[in-house]
Amino acid sequence: MITFVTWIGTRMTAVALPLVALEETGQAWTTGLVGGMAGIPLLTVGWWGKGMRDRLTGGRALAVVMGVNAAGLAVVPVAFLMGQVGAVALCVSGLVTGVAGALLGPAERSLVSDLADEHVAHGGRTGPARWLAWQDLAHRVSMIFAPPAGAWAVTVLGAGSLLWCETAVVALAAIALLAVPARITTPHEDQGCVQGEAMPGRPVSALAVLRSRPQVAAGVLMAGVGGVCWFGFSLGLAVLGVEHDRPGALIAAGMSGYGAASVATSLLVPVVIDRLPRMTAMLGSWVVLGVVFVTLPLVAPSLTGIAVVGAVGGAATPWGIAALNALIGEQTHGPERRAAFTAETVLHSGGTSLGLLAGGALIGGAGAEAVLLTTGLLQIAAAIGGAGWAWRTDRQRSSARNRAMKRQASAGSRS
Repeated sequence: MITFVTWIGTRMTAVALPLVALEETGQAWTTGLVGGMAGIPLLTVGWWGKGMRDRLTGGRALAVVMGVNAAGLAVVPVAFLMGQVGAVALCVSGLVTGVAGALLGPAERSLVSDLADEHVAHGGRTGPARWLAWQDLAHRVSMIFAPPAGAWAVTVLGAGSLLWCETAVVALAAIALLAVPARITTPHEDQGCVQGEAMPGRPVSALAVLRSRPQVAAGVLMAGVGGVCWFGFSLGLAVLGVEHDRPGALIAAGMSGYGAASVATSLLVPVVIDRLPRMTAMLGSWVVLGVVFVTLPLVAPSLTGIAVVGAVGGAATPWGIAALNALIGEQTHGPERRAAFTAETVLHSGGTSLGLLAGGALIGGAGAEAVLLTTGLLQIAAAIGGAGWAWRTDRQRSSARNRAMKRQASAGSRS
């Protein structure tokens, strides 16, 4: 519920914030400052957040970070009241909210997994896979009605008032988090599962966690490549529409189809996620999304074709995300779990930011069709290559364990 409410506020504010920046500064380049500055802490959280993420194990700790997020959001409306909205205020807001967001995302998913584990330990039947799938559903549902609601609120209340609304919503979410219990540390969490890494007082290395779990590493790689390539869909369709003399129409059709199918599929994912092989689900999800990217230029400029193909991509994506979250929830615990979720966030969300940053120049140089084709093939190659490497590594490690067990058994019989 907290995820649902905060994402609604975030998506509604995405409508108001550029308007306030443009109105107050008169310069278009300032409209993306908050989002751009927020990406810096996200991309570097693996470095500066190591010692902090292991403390975010309960509702009270998350409430503090959520409070910092609310304070960062309040910077722009306060500056708006004072008539001082400028590059400095926008950058400060972006940095503060970026720091909070980089910590909150992985911590929330880790806490959800921890609480799901406790639920199962007390006789419950729904584990981390389903709980995380429900959380992802709340995120995706907000994509459907929050932006139109934000546009309506801007018209009725004004952009400045809407910014205050999100600040209030996030502050209330921080208060609600106080009621969420902390996780219960289990003995095997204290011992750690990655040799030489999970030592008391020493942060766990995300790289070590990924090395020890090939399937998680492959899933994070797929998600990271998918994040970097996302600009091909969003910016690519926008430019493709201009090239076909239908500005705004293709991106609207593609995003509508993608969003509606994504939400509809997310309703089904929690019901069946426990029955699906994780790696197969991730492989299929990202391969289908890559095929969608390749197909989009072939059906343009048909709005129906773009909407249908976009819907196929939207229907495929939740399975890959849910399977990766399930793998992390099932194969990791404690500090390793938080490190793995942090790696997922950095590579996927951070990759999306980097892709959008460089995407415009790439499309301008190569053209929208070439970029869609390239980004689609990259996703297909990453999915097939990552899955093949994970399966091969798992087989090699399994064979090595079997040989070691046979040697031990042989030595025992001789003695």
